[in-house]
Amino acid sequence: MTDHLRPNWPRSALILIDVQNDFLDGAAPVAGTAELVPAMAALAAAFRTAGRPVIHVVRAYLPGGSDVDLIRRSAIEAGAELVAPGSAGAGIPAALLPRDGITLDWDRLLAGEAQRIDDDEYVLHKPRWSAFHRTRLDELLAEHGVDTVVVAGCNLPNCPRATLFDASERDHRTVLVTDATSQTTPERSADAELIGVRLLTGADVAAALAP
Repeated sequence: MTDHLRPNWPRSALILIDVQNDFLDGAAPVAGTAELVPAMAALAAAFRTAGRPVIHVVRAYLPGGSDVDLIRRSAIEAGAELVAPGSAGAGIPAALLPRDGITLDWDRLLAGEAQRIDDDEYVLHKPRWSAFHRTRLDELLAEHGVDTVVVAGCNLPNCPRATLFDASERDHRTVLVTDATSQTTPERSADAELIGVRLLTGADVAAALAP
């Protein structure tokens, strides 16, 4: 009997979600995220070494707040600045990037384009919770022959969880890296398992990717 949930590592991609400076120690820090950046960096390095795609998915809130998720729209409309395009707070921590000197191209990102920052490494902007909603993620994964989506990053109950559900609905095999995703709890992990998400540590994933 075929195990349709088992990760297919030669066709996997890493999705790092909302790991931006404002969510580490800036305007809206998410507890536990900054401490996990080294684990996320090690995970990204394992994917690069294996020649598998790494996709950073980021948020950006424009002044005025017209295209902001409802829970934050009033604050942005009132003038709050959070992951504003071009700000330091919207940037990705240097530890997660493949090399020094990378600048996010917010004009391209906000236009829905994928910014390639290295071989098989990209940045995408998402306007809502899921990394699949109104983005090129589906297309990018198809271009790389991906059927296994590995998720890590910031605040499991929000964007990582929404992304895992949407990946599952597209028949991707799904993995949550529990020690590289903030706000992970046993209860939240158990909920993910109910839709077939495999729960692995960064060490598990690195071992699976190794030749």
